[in-house]
Amino acid sequence: MEKPRVGEVFDLNQQVWFLQGQTLVAVPWSNDVTPVTVTVAPCKNPGSLEKDKGIPIYLGIQNPEMWLHCEDVGGQPILQLKTPDLCNQAKPMKPFLFYHVQTDINSTFESVAFPSWFIASSKRGQPIFLTSDLGRMYSTAFRMNLRI
Repeated sequence: MEKPRVGEVFDLNQQVWFLQGQTLVAVPWSNDVTPVTVTVAPCKNPGSLEKDKGIPIYLGIQNPEMWLHCEDVGGQPILQLKTPDLCNQAKPMKPFLFYHVQTDINSTFESVAFPSWFIASSKRGQPIFLTSDLGRMYSTAFRMNLRI
């Protein structure tokens, strides 16, 4: 992937990512729900990142333009939305990067800043978050519907 692509993200329970105020949540897909538009942007200078972990990407949420960001709060990594200028950075901004691994139609997103922590969703209306429990208790596999 050389250029950013946009689309929607679904979990395996047919929940879509939805922006509720300043919080990204998972809600059941329906005709009444407009999922957020997700921007998947490649890391242009991945030189210092681990090899064979996946494709390093930034995940943006449009309107307003925000980016998923991982931060340590009280010894626990959490997922937040921030509005940095990622375009003019010479080095990878690890708190904003995720290793994207795609198998068949499913994708996982592992935090670069917090190895073994993955983006996850749980119950309807609950925030999207980070978990180290890969695919057991929460949904960590997603389907991306990206436009060309």
